Amino acid sequence: MLMLSCESSTLRVLVVDDHELTRLTLQLAFSCQENIQVVGLASNGQEAIEMVKRCRPDVIILDLQMPIMDGWSASSHIKAISPNTRILAYSSVEDVNHEKKVMYSFDDVCKKDVPTNELIALVRRLGQRTENNS
Repeated sequence: MLMLSCESSTLRVLVVDDHELTRLTLQLAFSCQENIQVVGLASNGQEAIEMVKRCRPDVIILDLQMPIMDGWSASSHIKAISPNTRILAYSSVEDVNHEKKVMYSFDDVCKKDVPTNELIALVRRLGQRTENNS
């Protein structure tokens, strides 16, 4: 778990994935963006819940399949402690029906093979929904 500084003037993003390379790549991609700050990196759902309590992110990019606590379990805990936080299910699962099943606890679903610019645009849209609900 890596804790980074929180800054209220930007869109605060938490990246949760059990693969270090994925976490660091997403951090790098978002660090180049204006008004987006990665406020933390977590390797499982349990770490993500602790990070949400400490530094309430606006948007969480949440892998679904992780050890210790998966994204499905973590999402319900996160929504209970921070209902306005937007959660993007980030998965490599191919099953289209799978996406429909997970939508109940997530604000959106994104495949891991999405182009980076589309992922960034999706996170920005989710962040705008957070601002509108505040």
